[in-house]
Amino acid sequence: MVTREAVLDVVKRHLVDTIEELEGVEIDPSKSMKDLGANSLDIVEVVSCSMRELKVKVPRAELNKLENINQLVDLLHQEAQGKSAAN
Repeated sequence: MVTREAVLDVVKRHLVDTIEELEGVEIDPSKSMKDLGANSLDIVEVVSCSMRELKVKVPRAELNKLENINQLVDLLHQEAQGKSAAN
């Protein structure tokens, strides 16, 4: 069972890996990735790496609705929960 905290940690780690300026910076999950300096390619990278690590797949239409990191974490967490319930 994947906790929401664990999902947040995964997303934060990929954010820092992708945007080096965030190294050592406190990441506020209520902000969007753009607010943190990510461009669209960075965002795609963070989301795909996070999905790959969590072994979940989220439809692009769902991702387009997201406004901040918390919403991304909630969506990924929900998918991970659904997946573990199906196993």
